[in-house]
Amino acid sequence: MAAVSQSGGSKVASPRKSLFDDRRILVLFLLAPVLCFFIVFNTIPTLWLLGLSFHNFSLTSGMPPEFIGFRNFVQIFYNKNNIWADLSRTFIFVGSAVSIQTALGILLGFLFWGSKNMPGRRIALTMLFTPMVLTPVATGTFWRFIYDPTFGVLNAILRGLGADHPIDFLGDPTFAYWAVVAVDCWMWTPFMTLMTLAALGSVPKAELEAAEVDRLPWWQRVRLVIWHHGKFIIMLGVLLRTIDSFKTLDLIIPMTKGGPGQQTRLVAVELNKQAFESFNMGFSSAYAVLLLLISIAMTSVFIYVLNLRRRKDSAAGGET
Repeated sequence: MAAVSQSGGSKVASPRKSLFDDRRILVLFLLAPVLCFFIVFNTIPTLWLLGLSFHNFSLTSGMPPEFIGFRNFVQIFYNKNNIWADLSRTFIFVGSAVSIQTALGILLGFLFWGSKNMPGRRIALTMLFTPMVLTPVATGTFWRFIYDPTFGVLNAILRGLGADHPIDFLGDPTFAYWAVVAVDCWMWTPFMTLMTLAALGSVPKAELEAAEVDRLPWWQRVRLVIWHHGKFIIMLGVLLRTIDSFKTLDLIIPMTKGGPGQQTRLVAVELNKQAFESFNMGFSSAYAVLLLLISIAMTSVFIYVLNLRRRKDSAAGGET
C-alpha cells in the first residue's frame, strides 16, 4: 500500500516506487534477452572455437582432443593446399564483386531516385530487389542450370546469336571464376541500390534546391551536396558487402564446389572442406580463427578510415 504522511492534519499519499524507476535497471532488463542470446549463440561458440584451434581433434579418429599449441596455425601456412592462393582468389573476388555491385547500385539508385513519377516504378523496384531475398543456395542452383552447356538458357541464346559451339561456363577455367562473380553481382547489386536510395533520401531538400538555384553543374551537386550527406550510408553498405563477400560459400558450393580444379576455391570453401568433409575439427577451427582475425582487421581499417574522413569533414565544417 502507498505510504501516507500527516502534516497539519492533511494526508498526502506518496507514489509507489517501482523497481524500474531506476533507468539503469530498466535498460539492463530490456537488454537481458539480447545479451543472453548473444552469449549463448555467439560468445560461447567463439570461445569454444578458439580453444579447439589449439588441439588436434578429428571426429573420425575416436580419440580425445590433444593439445598441440600453435601447430595447427603453422600447418595452415605450410599446408599443401596453399592458403595464399585461396586468399588471393578471395580478395580478387571481394574487390571485383563489391566494386561492380557498388557502381551498378549507385547508378540504379540515381535512376530510381530521379524518376519518382515513372509509371510502374514500384513494380520495377520490387522486381529489382527480388534476387536479394532469395537464398544463395537456391540462387546457385538456379544459375547452374542457366549456365549448363547442354540445355542452359544462356547457351540457347548464344546459339540463337550464331555461336558455333556451347560454352561450359562453370567447367571452363577461363569462365568459371567470373561466372560466379557475375551471379554474386546479380544477387547483391539490389542491396547497394537500396543503400544508395537510403543515402539519397538523407540529403536535405533545401540544400538541393539551393544548389539548383545557384546553377551548380550536376557533378558538383553530387560531390558537394549528395556525397557529403550520403557517403556514410554508402560506405556502410560497402563495408557490409565486403564482410559478407569474404565468407562466400553457399553460392559457390551448388555452382562449382570450388572447381574446376581450384579456380573458384575461396577460403570459405576450403574451411568447409576441412570441417565437414575431412572432419579435421582442430585444423578447421584454427583456419576459422585466422579468417576471423582477417575479417576483424579489414573491418577495423575500414572503420578507422571512415571515421578519419568524418573527423576531417567535421573539422572543416567547424572552421567555416
